[in-house]
Amino acid sequence: MTDMPIRAVVWDIDDTLFDYTTADRAGMRLHLAAEGLAGRFGTVERALAHWREITDVHWLRFADGETTFQGQRRDRVRQFLGTEALDDTDADAWFDRYVAHYESAWKLFPDALPVLDSLAPDYRQAALSNSSLHNQDRKLRALGVRDYFETVLCAAELGVSKPAAAAFHAACDALELDPAEVVYVGNEPDIDAGGATAAGLAGVWLDRGRLGGRPELVTINDLNRLPALLRGDTRFGAPSPIG
Repeated sequence: MTDMPIRAVVWDIDDTLFDYTTADRAGMRLHLAAEGLAGRFGTVERALAHWREITDVHWLRFADGETTFQGQRRDRVRQFLGTEALDDTDADAWFDRYVAHYESAWKLFPDALPVLDSLAPDYRQAALSNSSLHNQDRKLRALGVRDYFETVLCAAELGVSKPAAAAFHAACDALELDPAEVVYVGNEPDIDAGGATAAGLAGVWLDRGRLGGRPELVTINDLNRLPALLRGDTRFGAPSPIG
């Protein structure tokens, strides 16, 4: 327990502020149709599920330092298409065509902007993502929220990914704050909330799907609960779901 006040909120981006899952599914639906692949996996839903499984596997490889950011993209394409011999140029082009459809579906969660506004007078804000700065900075600008964040840090440039303590400490160092003065909010219980807590920050799990089952984590079910959580100092009490 610490008496240090919370001075900053550091945010995860995808599936926390930005509705990545919906945009990814919508973009891939359009991409499958454009590429003539809609029936390749039996149904579009099976194709979407297969793409998400592949994405999760290769994101973990990237987070563990087994591949580069661009490498995980290429590997996702090759595995999805079942063409391991596909060269880098063709894999990149296929992924770029998907990205164009994906970007057309970009949206914030409805609770994101009101909460960013609500916290702005009292808390400094930053973002820490396991993606790349090129992607996330451009995304935040396109969504109209980049100016809320003093800094945006990403694993591809840092050379270290969440849940490693060094990733969270890099965000604290950028803000020139002690980890105990910083809250980290994200949708992944282990990578985000658990990793942040282990690194000395106050980790908050945004459990939008109400999965539960993690009583050791401070948990909220929507972002509208965050201001009261912070201002009530409930992070210093027993972890409990709020929502």
